[in-house]
Amino acid sequence: MAKMTKSQILASLAESTNLSKKDVDNLLENLTNLAYKEVKSSGEFVVPGIGKLVKVNRKARMGRNPATGASIQIPAKTVVKFRIAKAAKEAVL
Repeated sequence: MAKMTKSQILASLAESTNLSKKDVDNLLENLTNLAYKEVKSSGEFVVPGIGKLVKVNRKARMGRNPATGASIQIPAKTVVKFRIAKAAKEAVL
């Protein structure tokens, strides 16, 4: 089974909530923007029942170039991860 497209998600949510696709799209767009803003400022954003976006600082480390085998220094960086909620894991698995 193929994954749902954005338009399929919007249609499904619009049908189940009796809202227009435009309203659902606007809601998802605002939720996305709020998540980005919150992760940037506070470091995490929780989507109840699904999980949370978390900003994580990775330390600098030594790595290896797979083509040449030479050791290289990988600089420290900040990444965003999504941690699945326990309820979501139990519901899906």
